[in-house]
Amino acid sequence: MDKLLQEALEHIANASSTATLKEVEVSWLGKKGRLTNLLKELGSLAPDERKAKGQALNELKRQIIEAIANRELAVVQAELDAQAMGERLDPTLPGFTPKAGRLHPLTLVIDSVEDVFERMGFHILDYPEAETEFFNFDGLNIPADHPARDTQDTFYLTDGNLLRTHTSPGQVRAMRDLKPPFRAIFPGRVFRCEATDASHEHTFHQVEGLMIDRNVSVAHMLHSMMTLLTGVFGRQVQVRLRPGFFPFVEPGFELDLRCMVCDGAGCPVCKQSGWVELLPCGLVHPNVIRHGGLDPSEWEGWAFGLGLSRLVMMRYQIDDIRWLLSGDLRFVRQF
Repeated sequence: MDKLLQEALEHIANASSTATLKEVEVSWLGKKGRLTNLLKELGSLAPDERKAKGQALNELKRQIIEAIANRELAVVQAELDAQAMGERLDPTLPGFTPKAGRLHPLTLVIDSVEDVFERMGFHILDYPEAETEFFNFDGLNIPADHPARDTQDTFYLTDGNLLRTHTSPGQVRAMRDLKPPFRAIFPGRVFRCEATDASHEHTFHQVEGLMIDRNVSVAHMLHSMMTLLTGVFGRQVQVRLRPGFFPFVEPGFELDLRCMVCDGAGCPVCKQSGWVELLPCGLVHPNVIRHGGLDPSEWEGWAFGLGLSRLVMMRYQIDDIRWLLSGDLRFVRQF
C-alpha cells in the first residue's frame, strides 16, 4: 500500500495542468483505474483478508482523492497566474461593447397605438389566443352557417376550441369584465387558415377597440379613429368610409387608408386599388351587447378591428406582410 501511495503521489505532483491532473485521476480512480481494479479483486479473497485489504484500499483511495484536490488548487492558481501575466492580456484595454438590439416594427407600432388610446382614457387589455366558439363566433352574432366558421378559415384544436380568427372576442369578454361606461382596446395575434401573399398571412396582428356608454354615435367612433391614425403617422392621412357588413356591428363600415406604399397608384399590397382595408368598424350590435351581459336598451357602443400588420406596412412602406414574421434579422435591423 505504501508503494502504491508513493507512486500515486508522484504522478499527482508531476501533473502540471488541470488536463494532465484529470488524466492521473482517471488512471487511478476511473472505471478502469488501477485502484478500481484492486477493489474489484476483493471478492475473491477470504472474509478476513477481504476486510483488512478493503480497509487499506479505501484509506489509500481517500489519500489519493485528498492529494488530487490539493494539487488541483495549486494547478488552477498557477494557470490563472500564467494567464494574467501573458502577453495577450492587457487589463488597461476597454471591454467589449455589447451590441444593441432593436425593437420589431410591430412592437413600435403597438406601442404607438397603445400610447394614443391611453391618452384618450382607454384600458389596455389582453385576452387568450385560444378561444371557444362562443366568444369567437356565437357571442359576436356570427351564425352557425357563416363562411367564417369553415375549417378553410379557422384553425380548430383537438379539444374543440380554436385559434382566434380576430381580436373581436375581446368585445364580449370586456363587457363581462368591466363595469360600464368604459373604453378599452385589446391588441394581439390572430390566426387564419388561408393562402399567403403580399397582403395576407396565416398569422398576423390586430387591435380591437370598444367603447360602451350612453348615446354613442358614429361621430364619436370616427373622431377616435382619426385621432389614432394621426397619432401613429404623425400627420393627417387620407381615408374613405364606406358601408360594410359585419355580424357584430350595425351599421357597419369599412375605413380604408390611401395606400402609402404606392401613394394610391396601385401595387400588390393594395391589390392595385390604391386603398388598403384597414379599419372595419361600426356600432355594436344589440345581440353582442346582450351576450356581454348588458342591456342594449340602456347601453350602446362602437367597436373597431384594426389590422396592425397592415398599419405597420403603411407606416414603414413595407411591400410584403410576410417580412413581419420572417425572423430575418436583416429586416429587423432596419428599424
